[in-house]
Amino acid sequence: MKLVVGLGNPGVRYAWTRHNAGWHVLDLLRQRLGAPKSSLSLDSHAWGPIPVDGERVLLLKPMTYMNLSGSAVMKAFHFFDIGLEDLLVIYDDAALPFGRIRLRARGSAGGHKGMVSIIAHLGSLDFPRLRIGIDSSGPQKDLAEYVTEVFSPEELAELPAVVERAADVALVWITRGTDEAMREANSPPPDTSGSSKGGFEKKGQPTLRDDLS
Repeated sequence: MKLVVGLGNPGVRYAWTRHNAGWHVLDLLRQRLGAPKSSLSLDSHAWGPIPVDGERVLLLKPMTYMNLSGSAVMKAFHFFDIGLEDLLVIYDDAALPFGRIRLRARGSAGGHKGMVSIIAHLGSLDFPRLRIGIDSSGPQKDLAEYVTEVFSPEELAELPAVVERAADVALVWITRGTDEAMREANSPPPDTSGSSKGGFEKKGQPTLRDDLS
């Protein structure tokens, strides 16, 4: 079984903040995979297991708030007897320019509090992670404040294309493995300046939303 975890914070207050980029990718994945209604267990909302090309895939949103994500991930990891190589964590990264994505097979937390918690609970750095660039806050703003701010209008306009590409990479990881997914993720991003895809709508029903259906 493969476990795909999207990191974020629960609640309407955080739905469109930069820290919830991982949740938006997970929302698109569950739509693409036709995931069943979620279940609330192990301190998470979970979808699956879903059959995908001979694999069984579990999609997971920890509901513990970002800094305690490791507790929820560890519970699912042990309950379903997941191997480290079969865990993919998707999250925002202020060290990458907005819209850039990177996949690594292992590594440190890079200061990301959710990843700090996951690494501490699993006791290992050796699991794949897909990072979604949200750009740096700069020296004039506290990072914790920056990541819990709503995306700018310009970022919201570009976000659907970023989420689409990240979901593509996650599906490659599920079906063809880490090496193939790394080649897909770490290649130069396509030019989306002329994309016909619209941005997310913050009012009414957004294209990808923080729902639990």
